[in-house]
Order: sequence, then structure tokens, then C-alpha cells
Amino acid sequence: MPDDGGWFADDGFWTDYAPILFDAGAWDEAPDAVDSILKLVGARPGCAVLDICCGPGRHAAEFARRGCRVTGIDITEPYLDAARSTAAAEGFDIEYLRADAREFARPGAFDLAVNLFTSFGYFDDPADDERMARRAFESLAPGGVLVMELAGKETTARDFRDGEWFERDGRLILTEQAVVGAWEGIRHRWMVVDGNRRIDRTWFRRLYAGTELAALLRRAGFADVSLYGSFDGAPYGPEARTLVAVARVAPVATTPSGTVLTAPGA
Repeated sequence: MPDDGGWFADDGFWTDYAPILFDAGAWDEAPDAVDSILKLVGARPGCAVLDICCGPGRHAAEFARRGCRVTGIDITEPYLDAARSTAAAEGFDIEYLRADAREFARPGAFDLAVNLFTSFGYFDDPADDERMARRAFESLAPGGVLVMELAGKETTARDFRDGEWFERDGRLILTEQAVVGAWEGIRHRWMVVDGNRRIDRTWFRRLYAGTELAALLRRAGFADVSLYGSFDGAPYGPEARTLVAVARVAPVATTPSGTVLTAPGA
């Protein structure tokens, strides 16, 4: 697995902030999100699902609960350990692998791939974002679908605040955000005061407008990309809650002469 020294490869970062990122509210949202995704893409019962950057497995467990065959990949071992424990406790047969999303591919193995909760745009080199999308494309069967959900450039600009503070579970959290370049991304700083312990981390997230993300996905090989403002299929417009991209691999087709056509780049 490549290690480019990126902050996202630091297990300590993710364990430090896990109580904030994955509080009870985040877990409570997962069932409705998974139901809406399956309905949005018209997934069949028992489909094979790849959860890219699966974290502690909150969506993977819900897909398994609905009869899907699930593989989750992440680079954060403590999250994978937590996900495996949840799966074991509930009797789910979920495959969890420590893998870099820029490198992992299982050609044609999945009907549906998901990358949720703004788990995209963290690499220093934007070409790595496209590599990640390409690996997802390669892992999907003909006619397969990738669903991505992230904070888009439009919604981030609309809702931008340069900082805030709040309390959660006895911790004081202070956040700072700064726009980088011409809205190329956001520089985040999160400070957490937990008793006598203080956590202070800074990181960068690249921003994608809807049209930019759609273009990236088409370059990665997807034949069709639709954009929505929620998992319910609302328009990606002024009232959008988030940016949801649904990217489809071309189905296998046969010409009148009998030549088999597959997805571009497959």
C-alpha cells in the first residue's frame, strides 16, 4: 500500500476525531441513507456492494442488513477493527480490508460502489482523486453504479462559516475554515478540549463543483453521471443539502454482427 505521508493515513487523526465524526446522530442517519441509495439506483436484492472509505462500517452494516454482499475498504485500522466487531456482534458476513482507495480494484466484482460522508478530495495531488474514481469504475460490473456523496463547492460556498464552537459529550470543539485559492479547497482546523487534553489538527479538502465532479467521473470511464441534492433524488440546486453523484458503467451490449461491447475502458 503506498504511503505518501498524507494526514489521512494517520490513524491517530481519525481516532482522535471519531467521537465527533461518528456520534449517535451519524449512526442514526445510516438506515435511511442506505434505503434511499438502493431506491435511487434501483439496486436488486442481494447485490454486491463496495463501500469505499467505509470508516467504522455504519453504512456497510446497513447494506448487509438488507441482504447485500458487502466489502468495505479503508486505510484506518482502528475503524476497520470497530467495523469487524459490529459485524461479528450482529452476525453479518462483511469483508473488511485495509486498502488504499487509489490502488484497490477487484475488476467487475460489484454491482454498486459507494463513497459517502465527504470521503473524497483529501489527496495532495488531484490526479489521485481521479485514480480513486478509476479504481471504483474498474471494480464495477457492466451496468454497475457508483454513488458518491460529498459537500460540493456550491453548497460549501453557500453555507461557509469561518469558524464556530460547540460542546459535545463534555468536549469543547472549536473549528476554523479558510478558503484556499479561488475556492480550490478549504483549509480546516479542528481543536478539541477534553478535560486536560487538547487536540489541534489542520487539514485540506479539495472542493468539486457538480460539473467538475461529473467531468472527473466521465474521465474515469463512467458512461453516464447524474447529480442530485440529496439521496432522495432532489435537484442539485439552491436548496441542495449535499452533492450526490450517481455514475453508471455502460452495460454490455451486442451489435447486430454479434460483437460484444463493454463499458469504455473496461
